[in-house]
Amino acid sequence: MGKVTTAYLLTCAAIGVATGLLIIPATAFSTLTHATLPPLSALVAGAWVVGFVVAMRLIERPGAALLTGLISGLVAAPLSATGPVIVVTNVMFAAFIELPFLVTLYRRWSRWLYYLGATALAVLYGAWTVTAANMQSFPFWVVALYLVTLLASELAAVALGILIADRLRAAGVARLARRRVVEAAG
Repeated sequence: MGKVTTAYLLTCAAIGVATGLLIIPATAFSTLTHATLPPLSALVAGAWVVGFVVAMRLIERPGAALLTGLISGLVAAPLSATGPVIVVTNVMFAAFIELPFLVTLYRRWSRWLYYLGATALAVLYGAWTVTAANMQSFPFWVVALYLVTLLASELAAVALGILIADRLRAAGVARLARRRVVEAAG
C-alpha cells in the first residue's frame, strides 16, 4: 500500500462527508417507503455505493472505500433515521465495493470489478432484506420489482461513481493521494 498520506486521508474524508450528507435523506426516504412500497425504496440504494466507487476509482489504493464508508457513516449517524447502525451499513456496503479489488490483491483496477462488487451487494442485500423485512407477504411481482430496482440502482451508482471519479481525475484532483510516497534517496 505504501505510506498512508495526509492527502489520502483527507481525500477519503472529503468523499466520506459528501457521501454521508447524501445518504441522510436517502435513509429517511428508504425507511419511510420500505415497509409499504419496497420498489420505491430501492431507487435510492445506489446512494450508498456512489461515494465508495468514487473513492476507489479516484484513489486506487487499498482501504479507500472502507475508510470512506466509515467516515460517511460517522457523518450520517447523528441525523440518520437509523442512528449509529448506519456506520455498520456503510462499512458493509463499502466492503462489497472493495472486496473484488482485495481478491486481486489491489493489482487490477478494471471497471468490471466495481460492477461485480455492486452486483454481489445487490444480490446478498436483496436476499437479506426480503427475508428480514418479511417481504414474502407482498405479491411476487412486488418482490421481483424490488430486487430488479435494487440491482439497477446499484449498477447506475457504479456508472455515476466511475464518471465522477474519472472527471475528478482528469481535473487533477487527488493526484497526491494516488501516488505512493517514495522516500528521497539520502
